[in-house]
Amino acid sequence: MLQAFIVGVLFACFTTLFVWGDPSSAASPSPWQMGFQEPVTDVMEAIIKSHSFVMIVMSLVVLVVFILLTYVLIRFRKRDGEPVVFNRKHSHHVLLEVLWTLVPLLIVGFLTFSNVKLIRYEQQIPKADLVVKAIGYQWYWVYSYPENEITFDSYMKPENELRDGELRLLEVDNKMVVPVGKTILLQTTSADVIHSWAVPALGVKIDSVPGRLNEAWFSVKKPGVYYGQCSELCGRLHGFMPIAIEAVSQEQFDEWVKSKKAAE
Repeated sequence: MLQAFIVGVLFACFTTLFVWGDPSSAASPSPWQMGFQEPVTDVMEAIIKSHSFVMIVMSLVVLVVFILLTYVLIRFRKRDGEPVVFNRKHSHHVLLEVLWTLVPLLIVGFLTFSNVKLIRYEQQIPKADLVVKAIGYQWYWVYSYPENEITFDSYMKPENELRDGELRLLEVDNKMVVPVGKTILLQTTSADVIHSWAVPALGVKIDSVPGRLNEAWFSVKKPGVYYGQCSELCGRLHGFMPIAIEAVSQEQFDEWVKSKKAAE
């Protein structure tokens, strides 16, 4: 039992070190990555800070419990030649029972309060500069820009069409393009089954539900291409439904809008 407990604690500490480490500099998954992708929105930065704080509290709790359990196993172990005697003095302790009930309640309550603040921050949608609708289909996305009167499909690129440097299973033929530094209101629904629009670097994961319009917001801080995937099992080709967001300057976005309109 002690050996299994020690192995579990060491594994938890090992994985925690990776999570606390610097996030990947790429806006896409990297081989053997165990931490977060680089955050490019205030929401994702807040999520990572909250996660790191919870990990610190959890690690301290694990450490304290490990020390106490180790002490009990060593101090009260059965020794050769000693009879096993039931000690009534140690069968009940009011103060200890109150402490191991109240302390966990206080810790969980404190963590709940801090995370409720994060949830409220995510749900308070500021005034949007741009509205984009994402409609999930089996197995691709349709993006619509109502203010710009643009609509297009976004399919995963087949492997034989990938160029050098492009990512397998993550590239699409038509990226969703947004301007840097602007508040984007994402509205999503589904035309068939439940999907989930998720991009880790943006800190957004929102279900696309038939007959329901869900909303989330984000504001990308720097230019780049950020990848995600459908994160709700939606059928046979669920794993081939990527999301690619390209963040560009306002001038480049305006040019993209003009080119899209001209192509339609």
